[in-house]
Amino acid sequence: MGEEPSTETLPPSTAGEFEAVGASGVTKAFGAVQALSGAELSVTFGEVHALVGENGAGKSTMIKVLSGALHPDKGEVRVRGTRVGSLTPAKARSLGLGTVFQELTLFPWLTVAENLLLGREPRGPCRLVRRRALVSESTVMLANLGVEYLDAGALVSELSLAERQVVEIANAILREPEIVFFDEPTSSLGEEHVRWLFSLVSRLRSAGKAVVFTSHRWQEVTHLADRITVFRNGSNVGTFESLTEQEAARLMTGRAMTAVYPEKVQAHTASPQFKVSGLSSRGVKDVSFDLGKGEILGVGGLAGQGQRELFLTLFGMQRTTGGRTLVGGKPVRLHSPRAAMRAGIGIAFVPEDRKSEGLLLPMSVLHNMTLAILGRLSRIGFVRGWEERHQAGAVLEALNVRTSGFDQPVRALSGGNQQKVLIGRWLLADSQILLLYDVTRGVDIGAKHDIYRLMVSLAGEGRSILFYSSDTEELTHLCHRVLVLREGSVVGEIGGPDIDPEEVVRTSMFATGER
Repeated sequence: MGEEPSTETLPPSTAGEFEAVGASGVTKAFGAVQALSGAELSVTFGEVHALVGENGAGKSTMIKVLSGALHPDKGEVRVRGTRVGSLTPAKARSLGLGTVFQELTLFPWLTVAENLLLGREPRGPCRLVRRRALVSESTVMLANLGVEYLDAGALVSELSLAERQVVEIANAILREPEIVFFDEPTSSLGEEHVRWLFSLVSRLRSAGKAVVFTSHRWQEVTHLADRITVFRNGSNVGTFESLTEQEAARLMTGRAMTAVYPEKVQAHTASPQFKVSGLSSRGVKDVSFDLGKGEILGVGGLAGQGQRELFLTLFGMQRTTGGRTLVGGKPVRLHSPRAAMRAGIGIAFVPEDRKSEGLLLPMSVLHNMTLAILGRLSRIGFVRGWEERHQAGAVLEALNVRTSGFDQPVRALSGGNQQKVLIGRWLLADSQILLLYDVTRGVDIGAKHDIYRLMVSLAGEGRSILFYSSDTEELTHLCHRVLVLREGSVVGEIGGPDIDPEEVVRTSMFATGER
């Protein structure tokens, strides 16, 4: 990424009084669901404006209305202080609006260069695309944004999720918008990519642009935002120059939260439930650790340092090339997810991308919950429906999953409730070792609080949790110890009652002997 500033608070805003983009009395419904109800927003040039709220509060819908992706049922939209009528994405771009949506809009079968220059490709005689110029021009454009490590000729489908998000951001910024919307731009980014984005936002604001962004990471809100607008149930409840996390949580959820992170429970580290020695696979090099009953063991480090490969290997999704694993003191072979899940081992994996890797979105909440225990619920090929509902219902209630019923499609749930359904699947399977990989990514503050309490509660029951998070604060507040990975190897272990986030970051960036 080159030399980038740290995630310190940005310098004072040069925001003026001139409105860049605004909305008044905006209403938008999707069938019986009221996404926006008389919502308002006003953003000036030269400011970074945060839009926060729970999943389903209307933040993304408002951004889609302001960027022309959705037409409001009622209300007024203004650009540069002037009311605009039927706003379309093309008209929004012509007015200087650019958007980085929560769902990626790149074409995976095209290269990075083809995505960046789509519709404005360099052409030669007979209007043929100049392929070499396409890549070279894109490489220069990315370098000007501080992105020098990406191969502009690579297919987007070959990139990691974080790299695809970087291309998505670059694609919007390279069109030189005056008003930029970022809808959860950091949800799939690691810390080094977040630092790059912070630098980019600082440059945009210094140039007098207007920036609107949503995030569920409160640190980012306090670091970036000049003003904060809070949404709840489709309406704004106020705009503020500063808020504490507890105040914001109360405004967003309508209920007070005494503490963001629950108190840790005592782990039984003297009797390891899960022991890994010298584990190696593609992207993992000689990793060893013990995981005790009731322990939450964190996995940290900069993004792309083998964390995902480690979790995939432990769940049998990636072939091992060396090492030994023991569960309850007995050696086991994790050659497939089925082997990891079976009785006597009981390993479960909850991935970061719940929509494509964990859940079957068209299926109901009930069927997603019971997917791992169908064999236990079946007799001569038929599922005992009453027992299925009884067992799933108990877990749904324990996890406080907000759903209209068993038959609701899981895709209709908020991100936090989808994640609870996925965790509930493994609780039904009585999994004792939980591999939780960035499970709070893209989850609102209220649901995060619920997941934190759930993790501590599960540890209190004696379950063992291996937990990776792209948010270092989560690791240090929830985990008993943190393993730091670099280039697929463990370069440090940090423990104690009060783990220092800065120590985790330092260890991530400097191997032993380099500090």
